[in-house]
Formats: sequence, structure tokens, C-alpha cells
Amino acid sequence: METKDSYVAYVSSYTSGNKTKMGIGIYDVDVKNGRMSLRDQVEITNSSYLTISHNRKFLYSITDFGVESYEILADGNLKLLNKESINGMRGCYLSTDYEDKLLFVAGYHDAKLTVLRLNSDGSVGEITDEIFHKGLGSIAERNYKPHLNCVKMTRDNKYLLVADLGMDHIVVYEVNHTTGKLKQIDIIHSEQESAPRHLKFSKDGKFLYVVHELKSYIDVYTYDGTSHAYPQFEKIQSISTLNDYHASVTSASALNWSFDFKYMISTNAGDNSVIIYSADSKTGMLTKIVCLPVSGDYPKDAMLFPDNKHLVSLNHETNSMTFFSFNEKNKTIVMNGKELKVNQPNCIIFYKI
Repeated sequence: METKDSYVAYVSSYTSGNKTKMGIGIYDVDVKNGRMSLRDQVEITNSSYLTISHNRKFLYSITDFGVESYEILADGNLKLLNKESINGMRGCYLSTDYEDKLLFVAGYHDAKLTVLRLNSDGSVGEITDEIFHKGLGSIAERNYKPHLNCVKMTRDNKYLLVADLGMDHIVVYEVNHTTGKLKQIDIIHSEQESAPRHLKFSKDGKFLYVVHELKSYIDVYTYDGTSHAYPQFEKIQSISTLNDYHASVTSASALNWSFDFKYMISTNAGDNSVIIYSADSKTGMLTKIVCLPVSGDYPKDAMLFPDNKHLVSLNHETNSMTFFSFNEKNKTIVMNGKELKVNQPNCIIFYKI
């Protein structure tokens, strides 16, 4: 996949304990060579996660104080619009509905799901709903109480899925787009102590992918939101994020699509590896291509470049980004230069300008 388009990359990072207050880095992207160079930085506290609106005009970030909204300028730089409280502890994930009218925030620490109105100018408005997840999971380390780790709408914009890592399930809500209120209508159960972490839908919205942190595998479901009173999810595949040989203590982290939805990428902390799958657009099934080390500790996120020939890994514990050339035919990733230093990186988004 050749590309002559220009891109920037937005990288979020924690600022606690660091001398810098710059929580978002804006990077110029050299797609041909699979490299990035820092262009600018945005002052923000502990940017846990970023998302871009579906109209591609605005960027939203988690911060200690709630959420912040930015206008994406023509050159890819960011202009602060406003800040809003989520009336709770710092969130760990956020996303918008497909009309960019609502913003959803998942709270890991307080298990709080927050819904906020989005204004037409991209700024964040008032809170429309607040739901605390409750319950008692298996009594083992983190899995004894709710921890919300991901919020994602179905592509038909009907239902909100919330991954509860602590309770080992995904809660399905019906969304009232007028009032911004949610109504729970279903639960998708994962294996006990598997910890569903992140969710992605296929480009056509017919398949759901769920990566499980503690047991390091991805479940694939079919999704049908049209022919029944309630949404229908049916599991069709479970596939490991690891090689048969791997570190004894490991946990899955990232879950991302390539730009063209041809590949799915995940990462493994502990094992410190990245895995790339090919995805069958018709069946939804994943096939492992390669799983190899990333030359850093705790790869919290990883992405293929828009050309599908290069990859970047965000290594949270070694404060670095490492870069690789990806060869599907040879089933290899090869480091293509020195690492870039960045404090505790969390996630990355490529954006075409």
C-alpha cells in the first residue's frame, strides 16, 4: 500500500513524576522511511488516552481534571477548545458516537461511565448520564471489583459497549441520542479472570473484536443489530496474542486496526512483543502473521504506519518508541533505526492532513 499523503501522529503520555508537563506530542510522520520527528507538544496532565471525532475535525483527551477538547488545525496542530469535569476520578479511555454528539468516558479507578454532550463547535458540554458499575468478581488481584477499560459504539450507532476488565464482561447499553441517557440491555460474558480490555469493530461493523489482558487472547464475535429487538453477538473465534513460547507472566494490551482494516495489531506486556494478524473482511476471522519482540518494556500501544510497511511500538516502562519495517511475506519486523524517547507513552493516532 503506497501512500503520498502527509500525516501527523498524536502521542499521549503521563506527566506525573516527569519534569515536563507536556502530555501530548505532535509528530511529523515520514511514511516512506517509517520514522517520526517531534514537531510540537501540548501541555496537559496525564493524557491517558486520545480519540478523534468521526468527522475528523476534533481531538479529545483524558486529563486529570476530566476531558479536554481540541480543534485539529489544517497543519495538524492542536488548538484548545475547552475543558470539562467528568465528576469523578481520572478516566482511562474515551470515544464519541458516530454522529459526534456524545462523548463517553470509561473510569478504571472508580468504575464510572460518564456521558457528556458534544457541541457543534467540537467543545465538550454538560454531563448527560453517570453510571457506576457494581459487583464482585473473582477474588484475585485486580479482578475483585469493576474496572471500566473501554467504551465503544457499534458502527450503526445504536449500542454502547463497555468493557469491564474487573468483572470479566462487556455491558451493552442502548443509547438515547436525544437525552444522552443509557439503558442497560445485555451483558457479554468473557472467561473468568480473562479481563476484557479493549474493543474494536470491523470496518463494516459486522464483527466485534475483544482483547483480554490477563489471558492474552482475542475473541471475535459476529454482530447483528437489525433483525432482533436486542443486539445479537455470537462468538466465532478465540485466538492467542502470543507465540507458543513466551514469557511466563504476560498480559495483552493494545488493539488496533491498520488504516485499511487489512491487519489487526496487538501487544503483550511482560513478553514485550507485538503481534500482527491478517483479517478476513468476509468471515471476520484473524490469522497470525508474526509475533516478535519490540525492544522495549510494556508495549502499551502499537500501530502500523499508513503504508502497512512500518510499525511503531509505544514502550511505556522504557519511555521509548521503537520503529520497525514490516514484511508480511517474510513474516518479519526489523528495527529500522534508533528509538525515540518519550515519557510513559500511552497511545498513538495517525492523522492525515
